[in-house]
Order: sequence, then C-alpha cells, then structure tokens
Amino acid sequence: WAQVLGVARVGIHDHFFDLGGHSLIATQVISRIRTTFGVDLPLKALFEGPTVERLSARVEAMLREDGVPAAVSIARRAADSEPPLSFAQQRLWFLDQLEPGSDAYNITVALRLDGQLHIAALEGAFAEIVNRHEVLRTTFDTIAGVPVQRIGEPGAVSIRLVDLEAVADGERESAVDRLVREEAERPFDLSAGPLLRVTVIRASAEQQMLVLVMHHIISDGWSAGVLVREAAALYAAFVGGQPSPLPALPIQYADFAAWQRSWFAGDVQAQQLAYWRRQLDGAAVLQLPTDRPRPVAPTRAGATAALKLTQPLTDGLKALGRQEGVTLFMTLLAAFQALLHRYTNQADIAVGSPVANRNRAETEGLIGFFVNTLVLRTDLSGNPTFRELLERVRESTLGAYSHQDLPFEQLVEALQPERDLSHSPFFQVLFALQNMPVPALELSELTLSPVAVESGTAKFDLFLAMTEEEGGLSAVAEYSTELFDPATIARLLAHFRTLLAAVAANPEQRLSDLPLLTEAEERQMLIAWNETALALPAEACVHELVAAQAARTPDLVAVSFAGESLTYEQLNRRANRLAHYLRKQGVGPDVLVGICVERSLAMLVGLLGILKAGGGYLPLDPAYPQERLAFMMADARIPVLLTQQRLVAALPAHGAQVVCLDADWAEIAREPEGNPDSGVGAGNLAYVIYTSGSTGKPKGVQVEHRSVVNLLTAMRQEPGLTEADVVVGLTPISFDIAVLEMFLPLTVGASVVIASREAAADGTRLSLLIKDCEATLLQATPATWRLLLEAGWASHPGLTMITGGEALPRELAMRLVRGGGTLWNQYGPTETTVYSTQHKVRAEDGPVPIGRPVGNTRLYSLDPHGHPVPVGVAGELHIGGGGLARGYLHRPDLTSEKFIPSPFVPGERLYRTGDLVRYLA
Repeated sequence: WAQVLGVARVGIHDHFFDLGGHSLIATQVISRIRTTFGVDLPLKALFEGPTVERLSARVEAMLREDGVPAAVSIARRAADSEPPLSFAQQRLWFLDQLEPGSDAYNITVALRLDGQLHIAALEGAFAEIVNRHEVLRTTFDTIAGVPVQRIGEPGAVSIRLVDLEAVADGERESAVDRLVREEAERPFDLSAGPLLRVTVIRASAEQQMLVLVMHHIISDGWSAGVLVREAAALYAAFVGGQPSPLPALPIQYADFAAWQRSWFAGDVQAQQLAYWRRQLDGAAVLQLPTDRPRPVAPTRAGATAALKLTQPLTDGLKALGRQEGVTLFMTLLAAFQALLHRYTNQADIAVGSPVANRNRAETEGLIGFFVNTLVLRTDLSGNPTFRELLERVRESTLGAYSHQDLPFEQLVEALQPERDLSHSPFFQVLFALQNMPVPALELSELTLSPVAVESGTAKFDLFLAMTEEEGGLSAVAEYSTELFDPATIARLLAHFRTLLAAVAANPEQRLSDLPLLTEAEERQMLIAWNETALALPAEACVHELVAAQAARTPDLVAVSFAGESLTYEQLNRRANRLAHYLRKQGVGPDVLVGICVERSLAMLVGLLGILKAGGGYLPLDPAYPQERLAFMMADARIPVLLTQQRLVAALPAHGAQVVCLDADWAEIAREPEGNPDSGVGAGNLAYVIYTSGSTGKPKGVQVEHRSVVNLLTAMRQEPGLTEADVVVGLTPISFDIAVLEMFLPLTVGASVVIASREAAADGTRLSLLIKDCEATLLQATPATWRLLLEAGWASHPGLTMITGGEALPRELAMRLVRGGGTLWNQYGPTETTVYSTQHKVRAEDGPVPIGRPVGNTRLYSLDPHGHPVPVGVAGELHIGGGGLARGYLHRPDLTSEKFIPSPFVPGERLYRTGDLVRYLA
C-alpha cells in the first residue's frame, strides 16, 4: 500500500505500524491515505490493530470503493545541459550569495575505520558514487542572473590522505580532532566545486578516520546515509575484485528539481498554500529565555549538548504512544512543546521539523537536497492533560504531513511573514526524531563506526534531534552560543528528561503540574537561596531603636537642614514632647496620623513623634493635587492631621483634628521630654503609604514596626552604616524609600542632612549640598542619578550609592561606579517594606541584577500555577518573610488576593508582586 500511495518503501516491514517504530513512514502513509482518498478516518480506529493487516484491510476496502489512483512517478527530464535548481537549492544558493565563504551549511560525516584500509578500493568506490549521482559533480552558476546547475563529467576522485603516524601518541588524538574540525569548517565555492571532499586521516596502520564533507545544496541527512552505505558496498566489492553491486538509478536529482517545479505550476501549490495560510495565521514568535540579548545579525555560532534516556524510559514512552494511538515522534514532540510552553508561558507553540520529503519511490536511493521543513503548530491553551495534548499534537502533525509537499521556501515567499534578520520566520526552534542514522558497518578486514562531529554552527536558536539507539533514546541539542550558555542547555535537557519521565508515568497530569526541576534544583531554589536568617534587636519598634541610640550618643548631630541641626538628645526630646501631646489627642497603637509638612527639621520631629505616641504616620505631600490628598485622607479616615500653619488653608476639606507643628509648638513644648509609654509593639502600624494608583485605584499599604526594624537591621549590616557616616535625605516621605534615609542613620549614630525640595530637583544645587556636607551615603532613583551626572557630579571612593524605585540601566550603573564609589542596586515593592533584594554592582555585570534577598526575606519565582520555575526562566516574583506588610488599608478582598498563603513555609504569607524576574545561575 505504501507503493500504491507513492510513499517511500525504505524500512517497511510487517509490523511497521508498531507505533514505537518507523514513525515517519507510518505517518506519511496515513497522511497519503487521507489526502489521496479524501477520507478522514478516525485515527484511533485506524490504529486499533497493532499490525499492518488491520490497516491493509481498511485501505483495501477504500480501494474497492473508490478505485486505485494513478501512480505519480518522476520521469527523466528532457536533455537539458543546465537544469534549474530545486526550491531548497535556490534558497541555499541565495544564502551563499549573501554570505560567501560561510561554513554554516557544511554537512560532515566522520567514520572511524578500524582495520586494513585499501585506499585504491576506497577511491574507486567514491569515483563510482560520483559517477552514479550527478549531483555530486554539480556546480552552480548564473545565466542572466538566474541560478542553474552545471553537471560535470564523471572522473576520478582524489582522496586527501593525511598521515599522523609520526605524531607522538599523546598528541595524535587531538591532532585528529583538529583536522576533522578544520575540514568541517572549510567553506565551499559553489561555482567551482567539487562540493564533496573526501579525507582519510591515518593515525596508525590499523586505525584511520574517514571524513566526508558536502555542501547542503547537494545533500541532506538521508543522503549521508545513502553515501555511506553505497561506499561500503562498493568498497567491499572492489576489494574482492567484483563489479559494482548497485542497480542503476531510475532518475537523477536534476530530474527531481525539474519535476518539482513543473508539479507546483498547477493547482497543487494553491491547495497546499490554502492549508498553510490557515494553519500559520497569527503564529507568534517563540520567546525562549536567553542568556544574552538576541543579536540583530546572528553569526550562527553554535555548539551541541547531549542527553541519553534509559531503555526503561524509552520503552515507557513507546508504550504510551501505543496506548494513545500516536507515534513515538508525536509523543516526544508533545513533550518538547510542553517544555517550551513551561519555559515561555506561551500557549501557541510553533516548532519546525525536518521531513525526508522522499515521497516518491524514485527518490529513495538518491543523494541530493530533498529535506523539507514543516511548521508544527500546537495549541496548548486551557492547561490540558498530557493525554489531551497528545490528541492535539496528533491532529496538527497529521495535517502538516498531509501538506508536506510544499517547499518551505515557497511557503515563506507566498505568505510573506514580517522578516527579522535576528530569527527565522514561523519558528525559531527545530525538533526531529531521526530514524535514518549512519550505521556501524562490518566489512572484510574493516569496521566503519560513525563519530560525532561538532560543527560549531547553529542555524536556529535550538535544534533538538533525537535518535533511537541501542540502550534507549538519545538527544543532541544544537544551540546558538550567541544566545545560550552551555549550562543553560544542560539544564533544559535535564528538565526535558524529568518531564518525559513524568508523562510516561502518568499522562493524566495537567501541563502545569508536570515536574521540571530536579530535587537538587528545587532544594537550591526554595531553601538554599533563601537561607537569610537574621537576628533582630531587642528593641521591637523603630522609635525604640532611635531612643536607644540617643542614649548612647546624645551629643552627636542627628539631623541638619538649611544650616540648622539637632543633636540626638534634642531630636529625641522634641519628639517625646510631641508624642505626649498626640496621646492626649487620642493617638495610640494603630491610630493613623496624617503628616503634611514641608521638608525641614520639624518633618523628622513629626515622624518620630507620631511613632513614639504609638500611632502610624500617613505621609501627605503638600505638592500633591488636591484630589489625591482628599482621597487619601478620606480613605484612611485619619482622626488627627499634623501640619504647618501656612499649609492649612490649602488642604482639602476633611474632618481630622489639626495639630500645627509651628503654631501649636508653644503648647506642645510644655509636655514631658521623657520617652512615653505608648504600649505599641512590633505588630502595630509604623506607617501607611499609598501606592501611585498607576495600575488602578491607589491603595494604602499598612507596614508594621517589625517589618521596618527588619529592614533597618538588614541594611545596617549591608550595605552597612556607622556613626561616622553622613546621609543625604532627598526623597519625599510619601515615597517609601525615605524610610531608609530618615531612620537608618538614626539607629547607628550617623547624621541625616535633609535636602530641600528645590535642591532635590536641581542637579547643580544637589551636587553642592553633597559636597558641602561630605556625604558618605546617598540614595536616589535612577532618574535623580542622571540629574546629578548631567550637572557634572561624579562619585568618589568612599561614597556608598543606593539606587531603587526603577530599573537600573547598565550604562547608568557603569557611569556611577566609574569614580570609585560603591553602588548597590536595590528592589522592593511598598508591600514588602522598601527593599527586599540588593546587589552590589560589578563592572562585569550584564543587565544589572536586583540581587539576593535581604535578611529574613524569602524569594520565589513562580509560574501562573504557583510552581517554581527553573533558573533562567521568567516567573512572577513572590516575596515572603519579615518584610511583608500587614495588607491594604480597608481592602480585605485585595489583601487576600495579593497576600497568599505560602505553599513552602507553613503559616507564612507571600506577596505576589506582579513583576517578572528570573534567576541567574
């Protein structure tokens, strides 16, 4: 039936429909049945019988009903000295014009020859092969700008012989490897030829290496097998003094090229194009995570990595295929697409796959460039089970095979996808199950064994080629070294093996639940990288830390502004008086006090006084629009507002009791100067800060004392701060990073210099302030750092710089560290108390990382289903530990949505940041 349907007969035997076997041939036959007879048989019914007899009976029934179709054969072309190129050849010819001298399309086969080699017989064998196959003596020229094939006359083949017997034993193996690599990388001249090179490297009298290098324009993977088998048969005959045992070829490759062009001149092309237009409409670029940005013009530099599956796992995958009525290829493709889905979080996965494209009996034994590339696109949406995914893959694969005759080059030309030199159209990843490997051959006095050759090139981002060998399936991943590190591909292959084992054991698992990580990886990511235990001080509240420091260093300058300053003792006493006054106004634990003041010494007194009274402060920036101030004051329901007399009239209407730090100070100053006993503890509110509302309605984030103390303790250790330091405070208190500027110095005896609003917005004035106060630590957003640099400011040794609040571009980071200072990139949402991670920037950094977790903080990069993602793969950052806020003020629904129970630490919550991150190795 394969012959009737025009399908290649190679490898067919009584049980070729055993689904673990010759998947390509089986699939082609089924595709031909569907297209030839126009019958869409239920596939499971088609596969009910394990042997070819059941299928034959079904085909016979169709034939009796519909009649036998006329066989389509390829006839020899009319005498034509300059036949046209096939579509595939034309593409490679064009690429060679773009990049002359490239070795990207060299095909190399290396065979170890153990035993006595007869060079004359080998030369005779290759001369006969070149005589048989016109394509091996073909070169490519142009006539009026159109490429044509020029077929040369038969002749002798010169084998290059390299003798290494004189090379020292310890150096011989590396010399062989070097020569093989040089041969593999030596380019061809398509117009001059020859396009087949044969080299024998003699290591000893009984050990040689045969290296065959062909340009892809005259050959493909199947052809390499044909070449080796014919060479072996001819060599054996010639050594024994026998004539060639090979039958004459029915056609030549040039016949196929001419037939292909004439065949596609009719309706065939239109019919196949219609299918592919529907199939590829809206296909997306696969966003596989890379180690480096994609170059605009790739050089195709590549490398390979290997994976070996055990025989029991291989048997399990075959059994799954038989059970589900799919081929081994379909099973492996489904698993590979599931892996890509988990790596990219894309549900529309298109993968390229090479097919032999030898659908006519005449082409089976030909050497030439026949291989075609199909786009296998699968919908993985809806989180199906793997069993359900197999059904989808089966349908999409059979549909593609039913329309495999359209050359990929024609597809690209007709559909005109948006072109991008950085990646190939329609797919960026290739997958194949190769069932025509070059075999080991036993000849008289000689054994031929294939040797893997590293090509050093990669035509796609990633090409995963699998082969069934003795002992189980093996996989070789060819990957772009411009995009990926070796360790990244090694991890990907390990995750593929983990996923395959899971689907073989239980195909009912949903794609989201299929494991990827090894136990060691999971332990590393969940535990080892989160070992951040940090002992907290006995003082549980922020103001207690400041009071303890004031007792240790009462006479040191605590804060300065516009030429005025307060010592630690003066600051503590003023804040204490204010605290006693506020307590009389009803302020206590978890009572919110609004504070709307200009930047001044009074601002810090007000913040500290609210905390000492037991309350939490709500910063209200006087520069905010009236609508935002009104919303925050009403939403927070503040009973008390701390402000200044000149600001009262400009504030929106509210119902809070007003306390003016200037107009009411005479009365406040009569209060006791000792530390009040407010009864506040670690679990009470320190402040509420409203988010910007850029992603919706502004939300008040409730932060407790324990979280602020955790932050200050962690920051005190790293980046580190001592009483000798001077910190410039330039951030508005309505922005949470001001917490670090205001309170961290006051817990270690350092000095805070408050910048005015005008100075903070002017690079020149800010530069002068930093210089005049001899600042040793400065925190700013990237935007403010640019403001300083544009004003001519430069860092200096001894300066600690902290940046956060926005992504830090590498270019800016390098400019900042150029002067010798130390730069820390920090990250953290308001909901996790200012900063959750930090990284000391290094000159060798690529994109600047956000770093490692600070003390008592745990980080998890999770997929949409809450599972940890591998290193290098993007996931949503979830943060747990000591920095978590209590939640959103008066928003229990939103709090429960964003602060979720941790699946990793019992009793702990995680904050879902909504930010995508990925771990570096």
